[in-house]
Amino acid sequence: MTFRPTRLRRFAATAAALLCISIATRARAFDLTNPNTWPVIPVPEVATDPNGGTTVGLLPVMLFTDTRDQIRDIFAPDANYNTTLGAGGTFRYLSYPNSDTQWYAVAGASWDIARKVDLMYQTGRDRQDWWSFTGRFYFERDPTERFFGIGNHSSEGNESNYTTEQVYGLGILGINLTDQLQFSLTARPKWVNIQSGAFTNLPSIFKQFPDQKGLDGGTEILTRALASYDSRDSIDIPRSGGLYLVYGDVVDRSMLSSFSYTRFGGEIRKYLPLGNRITFASHLFMEYEPAGNEMPFWAQARLGGDDSELTDQQPLRGFGTSRYIDNNLVDINLEMRTRIYNMDLFGTHGTLELAPFFEAGRVAHEVDYDPLSELHPVGGIGFRGIAEPFVVGFVDVGWGGEGAAIFSGINYPF
Repeated sequence: MTFRPTRLRRFAATAAALLCISIATRARAFDLTNPNTWPVIPVPEVATDPNGGTTVGLLPVMLFTDTRDQIRDIFAPDANYNTTLGAGGTFRYLSYPNSDTQWYAVAGASWDIARKVDLMYQTGRDRQDWWSFTGRFYFERDPTERFFGIGNHSSEGNESNYTTEQVYGLGILGINLTDQLQFSLTARPKWVNIQSGAFTNLPSIFKQFPDQKGLDGGTEILTRALASYDSRDSIDIPRSGGLYLVYGDVVDRSMLSSFSYTRFGGEIRKYLPLGNRITFASHLFMEYEPAGNEMPFWAQARLGGDDSELTDQQPLRGFGTSRYIDNNLVDINLEMRTRIYNMDLFGTHGTLELAPFFEAGRVAHEVDYDPLSELHPVGGIGFRGIAEPFVVGFVDVGWGGEGAAIFSGINYPF
C-alpha cells in the first residue's frame, strides 16, 4: 500500500481553489499587470473547521513548475488568526520530484496551545523496484479536539473539548511482489498525552467523561502487516482501476505499550471513468477491534471529517473530525467527479472539478454488529482544482444529521 499522510488542513478554501487552477511562478521579468510574472501570489486565507472554528490570514503561495509546466514544488507559509487560538503561522514546503518520490515539511504554531511538526518522505510509490519505503515524524498539540462519548448514538449535547499532545515515528517497508501486488510491514511507536482544550464554551473531557479510558494518555508500539493490490492508473489523481487491501495490527504491553489489543480490517477503492470528464469514485472501509473495553478512546476507530487514513480516521463529511468513536467501523463513500472547465493560467494547465457525493457510516462496540443498520447518511458537493499529475486542491461542503460542515485542503478524500 502507498501511504497517504493526513491531509494538510487549513491550506485555506481560497488557497485550495487557486491550487485547483494551478498557480505557478515562472522565471520571467516582473510585470505588475501580468500575474504570470509575479514571484509570490498573495492569497487571502479564509478557512473553516467544524472543530477548530474560523481562521483568517494571508497565504503567500509559490508553486514551481518543470519544463513540462507540471508543478514540482509548493512553498506556502502563512500568517493567520484563529478566533479561539489567536495569532499563528505555518511553514509548508511540499515537493513532488517525480511520480516515485514525494516529501514534505510542515511546522506551525498558534499563540494558544497549538503546535505541529510534520515531516514525511516517501519513495517507491510506483513499485518498479522490489521495495518501497515511507518514513514520517509527527508532533502535534491540538487543542480543538472534540469528544461526544463512545458509541454510534453518542449525543451531540455531550460535546466536550480536549487537547491531544502526541509524537510518533512511522516506518513502512513494502515488498513489491509485482508493480501491483505488495506486502508491507509497519512500525509506529507513539506517545499520547491528554490535556485541557482551548474552548472555554465547552466542558472539558475530564469533567464530562471523568471515567473514560485513555484520559491518562499512554504509549503505543504498533506493528502492522498489510497486503494490497493496486491497479489504479494514478495514486494521486486516479480515474480508473482500484485499490484493495487487508491488514492486521498488534499492540501489546509486552512490547512497551500501555495497552494490549488487536485490530484488523480491509479497504476497497474503485474508480470507473465515464467518458473523458466523469469518474465514479467509490470507497468501502471496514475495521474490527475485538478489544472489549481495553482500548483507550484515542486509539479506537474514528468516523467523521474529510480524511481517509488507515485505522486513524475515516471520512464522513457532514460531521466534524472523529465525531463517532468505538471499536468497530464501516464507512461507504461515493462521488461523481465531473471535470467542468479546463484552462491555462499562470503558466500551467488546470482543471476545475465538481463532485457531488453521498456517504454513510457507523461505529459499533461489538464485532457481530449489522454494518448496514443505523448508518449516518451525508450528502454534499465538492469543488476541486486539479494540477496534474500530483496536486488536487479541494473545498468540500457536506450536510449530515447535525448541520453543515466545510473542509478545505489538498488531496482527494479517498
